[in-house]
Amino acid sequence: MTYQNILSELKEQILYVTINREHKLNALNKETLAELADVIAVASQQDEVRGVLLTGAGEKAFVAGADISEFSDYNGEQGEELARKGQELVFNAIEKCPKPVVAAINGFALGGGLELAMACHIRVGADHAKLGLPETSLGLIPGYGGTQRLTQIVGKGKAIEMIATADMISAEDAEKIGLLNYVVPQSELIAKAESILNRIKLRAPLAIAAAIKSVNSAFDVEANGFEIEIKEFGLCFNTEDFKEGTRAFLEKRKPVFQGK
Repeated sequence: MTYQNILSELKEQILYVTINREHKLNALNKETLAELADVIAVASQQDEVRGVLLTGAGEKAFVAGADISEFSDYNGEQGEELARKGQELVFNAIEKCPKPVVAAINGFALGGGLELAMACHIRVGADHAKLGLPETSLGLIPGYGGTQRLTQIVGKGKAIEMIATADMISAEDAEKIGLLNYVVPQSELIAKAESILNRIKLRAPLAIAAAIKSVNSAFDVEANGFEIEIKEFGLCFNTEDFKEGTRAFLEKRKPVFQGK
C-alpha cells in the first residue's frame, strides 16, 4: 500500500516501516498516525510478516514529537479525544501486535516519538540518540501512554524525574535504565535491529504471538497474567508449529515453522 507520510517495504519477512517526514523531524501529525494505524493493522494480519522494523527518515530524528500546531488551540474535551484515539488506534495496537516490533531509534525520540518507541516491543538506539518526554514544558503531560509505559520500563522514581524535569537523556543513559535494549553506532543501527528480528524469525510465530500477549498481560490491571499464560501455553499444543518443533528436537534437526 502507498502512504504519504511513511514508507513501507516487506523484505525477507520483515516489514520495514519508516516515518518519512524528515523535513519536520518526522513529527507525528494526524495523517502519519492514521497511516501507522493502518500499516500495523496490516502487519498483524499478514502471515508473510514475521516482524516489523520501525524507524525514522534521516539521521537526526526517529520522531521528534507530535505536530504541536495541530492541537495548540484544543480544549479539554478535544485533548482527551486526541489521546484516546491515538492510544487505542496506534500505540496500544503496536504494543498488542502479534508480530514483534523493533524500534530503531536513529536520533531524537521526544514526546510522542518516545511514546511510540516505548509501545514497540524492543528498542535499539543509535549512540547519538536523545530521548525524553518534554510535555510539561508545554503545560501538558504525555498523552499517548507515556506515563504508564515509562513507569513500567524504568520505575516510578526515574519516570517522574524524566517527565517532571522534561530533560532529555543520552542513549547511553537510556540503556543503563533499561529504556533501550542496545546502543550501537548509527552505521550499525538497522543491522542490529535486523539481527534481532532474524533471530526471532527462527522461532515459532504463534508462540511468539502468545508470548507477547502473555507478557503484556503482566501490566494489565484487569487481567490475570498467570491465567493468560496457562491458556496460551495450552493453545500452543494445538499448533502444527508445536508438532514440528518437538519432532525437530527429537530428530536433532532445525525446525521449519509455518505459523500454523
